[in-house]
Amino acid sequence: MKTIFSILLLLFCGLSYSQTTFSGSVVDDNNQPIPGANIIIVGTSTGVVTDFDGNFSLTTSQSPPFNVQASIVGFETATMEVTSNNQTLNFVLAEGTSLDEVVISASRTPERIFESPVTVERFGLKEIKNTASSDFYDGLENLKGVDINTNSLTFKSINTRGFATFANTRFMQLVDGMDNAAPALNFPLGNLLGMIETDVQSIELLPGAASALYGANAFNGILFMRSKSPFEHSGISAYYKQGITSQEAAGDNDYKDYGIRVAHKFSEKFATKVNFSYLQGTDWVANDTRGKDRTTTFVENNSTRENDIDYDGVNVYGDIATINIKTVADRLASLGRLPNPALANLVPSVNVSRTGYDEADLTDYDAKSIKADWGFYYRPWENDFEIQYVGKIGSGSTVYQGSNRYSIKNFFLQQHKVEIKNDNFFLRGYVTADNAGDSYDMVFTGVNINRQWKSDEVWFGEYTAAFIGGTLAGLDANQAHASARQAADTGRFEPGTPEFQSAFNTVINDPDVLTGSKFRDESKIYHSDANYNFSHLTDFADIQVGGSYRKYVLNSFGSIYTDKLGEIPYSEVGLYTQIQKKFLEDERLKLTASIRYDKSELFDAFFSPRISLGYNLGEDNNHNLRASFQTGFRNPDTQALYIGFNVGSIILLGSAPDNPQRDLRTVSGDDISTTGQGIIGTSFDYDGTGAYNNSFTRTSVAAFAASQNPADLKIANPGIVKPEQVSSYEVGYRGKLDKVIIDFSAYLNQYQDFITTVDVVNPYYGDVQLSQTVPVNGTSTPLAIIAIANSDFQAYRAYTNTTADVNSYGAALGVTTKIFGDYDLGMNYTYAKLDFDRDANPDFQTNFNTPEHKFKASFGNTNLFENFGFNVAWRWSDNYIWEASFATGEVPAYHVLDAQINLRVPSLKSSFKAGASNLLGDEYFTAVGTGFIGSQYYISWTINNL
Repeated sequence: MKTIFSILLLLFCGLSYSQTTFSGSVVDDNNQPIPGANIIIVGTSTGVVTDFDGNFSLTTSQSPPFNVQASIVGFETATMEVTSNNQTLNFVLAEGTSLDEVVISASRTPERIFESPVTVERFGLKEIKNTASSDFYDGLENLKGVDINTNSLTFKSINTRGFATFANTRFMQLVDGMDNAAPALNFPLGNLLGMIETDVQSIELLPGAASALYGANAFNGILFMRSKSPFEHSGISAYYKQGITSQEAAGDNDYKDYGIRVAHKFSEKFATKVNFSYLQGTDWVANDTRGKDRTTTFVENNSTRENDIDYDGVNVYGDIATINIKTVADRLASLGRLPNPALANLVPSVNVSRTGYDEADLTDYDAKSIKADWGFYYRPWENDFEIQYVGKIGSGSTVYQGSNRYSIKNFFLQQHKVEIKNDNFFLRGYVTADNAGDSYDMVFTGVNINRQWKSDEVWFGEYTAAFIGGTLAGLDANQAHASARQAADTGRFEPGTPEFQSAFNTVINDPDVLTGSKFRDESKIYHSDANYNFSHLTDFADIQVGGSYRKYVLNSFGSIYTDKLGEIPYSEVGLYTQIQKKFLEDERLKLTASIRYDKSELFDAFFSPRISLGYNLGEDNNHNLRASFQTGFRNPDTQALYIGFNVGSIILLGSAPDNPQRDLRTVSGDDISTTGQGIIGTSFDYDGTGAYNNSFTRTSVAAFAASQNPADLKIANPGIVKPEQVSSYEVGYRGKLDKVIIDFSAYLNQYQDFITTVDVVNPYYGDVQLSQTVPVNGTSTPLAIIAIANSDFQAYRAYTNTTADVNSYGAALGVTTKIFGDYDLGMNYTYAKLDFDRDANPDFQTNFNTPEHKFKASFGNTNLFENFGFNVAWRWSDNYIWEASFATGEVPAYHVLDAQINLRVPSLKSSFKAGASNLLGDEYFTAVGTGFIGSQYYISWTINNL
């Protein structure tokens, strides 16, 4: 027993000796604690993060001596040696510059921003904590070259280098490697399925084409959001924000936003985390009552319901129902419903629209966002090899503006990812699924509430009869129209009445756009990708290879896509490789070259090469010149391929090879006004093929309506859509001049086969070559002319490619420095220009939607005095034309001031902030049709956010 006891004692002593503990602190050169700094044992993945007071303690099985590294973004890394147990290490980190920050996105490998081969922006923990915006995602707008288009309070769309819509399919957003685009819509939904503020580790933004490494959707830019690892950031952190939103149209309304992060490292092998956040407020009310031109959707500032009988208000819905009342009068006469058929001659050939409802009558503007995610992380060998499962869900209510305005209610998005990775490779697979919940189209809600009360046929019949009666009574045309509308609207369902509410509930639960407005969708994306970096195996160069596979499964039940008979699946695959090599004796010259192969099952394959050169100048290598050429391509998105959506005045039609014939619809013979064609009194089926092989341009049809000259009609017959390509040239400079940091870039983008839409008109009978004729009053008249003259046609917005030259170019300049000692000053300017001949191509929309000039500036001090800081951000945008299918018009120039003050209370491990977005209260908008953006005032309390 004595021998056994001795052996156990020796083992215990041995185990005790093998445990090394060290502790200490991390402060800046002003002796201020640095919370959240990473403390890592060099050569291992063992580490810890400093607490709110900048302190740390770590126990390891490694025996001294070994080196320990302290690092955090914005400061220079420091290394100290541990030589004994219970040693104290006190790190003092010198403040670095933005050029020293490490990014991953530009080359899929860690490198300093200073040496990045292309333009890249970074938004780290320091910027998140000091942003003057009410939300970290909104703070991205202060980056140079970045536009944020505000769709609603909770849904904002990031864009770079032009071609911006809310359906921004040219821009990709990755959250921990997962594309968070909604499967049905095929574009990012802002931060609705993103991250909560206390879990954000870093954000990187790569403007311009990135297809060579990231595939088809990374065509105009890509945003990377990376969360905190529970191995490095464990513990509980939380935040709470309370405030108000203030808007002239909506008044002052409460706003709250709170979230919690719980992460725990059970051992060096296993860790887990859970995040949850909840936001609720009142959305920006949209109340633009200006009328739109029905052909171009351009806003007409002087058009109102009072002076325009064919009024189509921007935020008034139900008035898209329109008809030429002369045709109604002729029909009434032919059916014997007029006392004298000659009375039809009293009716002019003019279009009249039904009376609509204001948007505020059709939605409650409840803005809500609920997000949750969870993850399990396993490191079987206690090193960088990690297996993880991550789940994410997002739900809530918002407003989305696409071809129409949509009230998105109780939507549900979810993602599930499994990933295996280490420092040299990753292999991941994930699924994204969406459910539209109780969402509905507000435009068709207005249309079909009207129809619930009185059919279009009855309403227009009553209007026409009343117009005739008023004319016979001696009223002039304006008076007769006013009298006719009053008569036809008698008994109309008024908002707030039980009849209106009953019709409203019926309509928003009916997915058939002929009778309802419910938005249905249960689509999915299945995605997998992999990457391997051979840099640890070869000294010649850094070489990477990778690939991806994606499968779309569209399922809108026929409400959006042509999937009424079942789901629509299709897939894409891609492979890429990249090589990086440094040259010259001091490795001042860096070459990066990559190429990617992509193949969609619907189109031919594409190769996307990229090559860039970077050269460091100066004795201290403080100046970097870079130049790059890259190509990008963009497969047509889900809507360009398979949409088949009737928005009232026009049908949106995708042109996947099999899609036009999938768009089957029925026309009643009663809707055909011509005679002698053998289809009166019958119904017939037609599909969308005529949009592509038997159509006129919509502008030429409008010209014909005005002139009645058949020579004005122009054949459209657009081609089937195919992938779009871009050749991008970029030069740039990054450097440090004393205390001033400069980052400049300029680019030229040349597009081929630019994907766009063209508005066309397909006659129900007759060919657009005008070869099919019938005798009319002894004259041989083309059937198509008769069809157009009698409005016997269907208008389409067809997806296609333009052969026109589309180019864009621009530049961005950022300057940051410190003034008055320790005050941070940053300024940036962005120039963006579209080179496109609109006059020569009136039927194509480019949707550039970008101001030519933007200027932004920020000023602040993170430590004005002990534990107190402030930041002020100002931005100005030039005026520009917003071009979209819902509404087109000018966005006036605007300027916005955001400001915040903050206080750290180390004893409470807390930070308090008071701030305001749009402090000056000058309301503005970034897109025609959305609500004016008012002000947000808030206070926040953040606990233990390291």
